[in-house]
Amino acid sequence: MAPTRECLVMAKPGGARCNLACDYCYYLDKEAELATSRARALAPWPMSDDLLESYIAQRIESSPSSSTHFEWHGGEPTLVGLEYFRRITRIQKARLPAGRSVTNGIQTNGILIDAAWADFLAREGFSVGLSLDGPADIHDRYRRGPDSSPSHERVMRAFGLLKAGGVFVNLLCVLHKGNVAEPEAVYGFFKEIGAKYLQFLPLVPRPGQAFAPARAAAARPEAIGGFLCTVFDIWIREDVGRVVVQTFDEALRPIYGAPHALCVHRETCGDVAVLERDGSFYACDHFVDAEHLIGNLRETSLAELSNDERMLAFGRAKRDSLPHACLDCDVLASCNGGCPKDRDESGLNRLCAAYKLFFTHSRSQLTPLAAHMKAGKSLRSFSSS
Repeated sequence: MAPTRECLVMAKPGGARCNLACDYCYYLDKEAELATSRARALAPWPMSDDLLESYIAQRIESSPSSSTHFEWHGGEPTLVGLEYFRRITRIQKARLPAGRSVTNGIQTNGILIDAAWADFLAREGFSVGLSLDGPADIHDRYRRGPDSSPSHERVMRAFGLLKAGGVFVNLLCVLHKGNVAEPEAVYGFFKEIGAKYLQFLPLVPRPGQAFAPARAAAARPEAIGGFLCTVFDIWIREDVGRVVVQTFDEALRPIYGAPHALCVHRETCGDVAVLERDGSFYACDHFVDAEHLIGNLRETSLAELSNDERMLAFGRAKRDSLPHACLDCDVLASCNGGCPKDRDESGLNRLCAAYKLFFTHSRSQLTPLAAHMKAGKSLRSFSSS
């Protein structure tokens, strides 16, 4: 019998509901799309207490590690309210065996983060993913409220509160037409506000995606690659050991001899699942649809869902469906075909041009950085040539 494996689960207690209406959102319409059965339509909002407690208990029980990590996503998870999250941490503590610990992460747009939220997140040791696309004029181009109101000022207020409280904050910046043409200004803005952890997420709408504004906001792959190269050149010269940029960390890993941490660039995937508010369990956040529904936590245990053969097959398909062009590519170890959601009919990733440009460009500087690290030297003492 194959050993039981653990999935990272993105739990969505509030489903797809959100208090913003970003032009490029891929999840906002999921609530209506998934309400295809009477059971789903009648499921309580937010996730019911009994289902929440069952999930938390099973997550702790099925974790092979002494520390169990929980990820809370949406939509916008803070819409369920601060008291709901206080209940989450109470359940976790009540269900935690002696000698075990839990950690929590939450992905938010920051709109509802006030002093009470910031205090709670700091006290409970949450890590926070906060969406911010750059300076106000760039951020507000696509990240606006349902009434078209700007959101930048509120996000910055949230960032200030979280930073003041000592909360670990990873800033997530979607790369689109509004910011890829201004890499120096965008990265300079993040440095100016004291960002320590950055994640750049290229916008890649799917063909036929009904939400036309997402297609209009998408930048060309070559422009995305150019943005990453320009920011990388600044980072390698000025910010190694000071700012962590996830894309650059992933590019370094195969050169250093470490496995990829991000599912996008791992050889296989299928171990980052989604738990929706009614207990539905899906193979991936980007494949929340009937075809990739694995089961329901009300009927099947979390361990069984995580180890379902369909989950394993979904993960293997990423590697096994690569076209010959990928297998012969000299940046395959860095890219591994990217996320399956971004592949076209031929199997090539729509970001192929961006990946080849960036991974090739960064290699010459990351090779001496890897040697510097292996020699046990501090990152801040690294000097690029």
